[in-house]
Amino acid sequence: MIDHTGVIVSDFEASKIFYNTALAPLGFEKLMEFPAAVTGHTDVAGYGPAPKAEFWISRGTPIVPPIHIAFRAERREQVDAFYAAALKAGGRDNGAPGIRAHHHPNYYSAFVLDPDGHNIEAVFHG
Repeated sequence: MIDHTGVIVSDFEASKIFYNTALAPLGFEKLMEFPAAVTGHTDVAGYGPAPKAEFWISRGTPIVPPIHIAFRAERREQVDAFYAAALKAGGRDNGAPGIRAHHHPNYYSAFVLDPDGHNIEAVFHG
């Protein structure tokens, strides 16, 4: 099992706004933030359902090509809310909410591109 993961972002402030908004419908909130003076290398912010940060953003030069990260939803409505919130926060559509039967018959997900082009997904397997 993966303990935590993250992405490097080019605009730390804009990405915090994006992830604060986009991940809220999934029960994630910004739980921690540390400046470079504390980490010894860069500014970071950690998101997750309290009390543990599971997803981190770090200020820097994003990797190319961008990566894909999927967040698990507990209901289809959360996928829909994630998609709407992410678009409102400046994300770009990369696949509206719907069934992706090529994965399995109940795979319901939505995709958005974050400010750096990372493919961020919310998925419900119910």
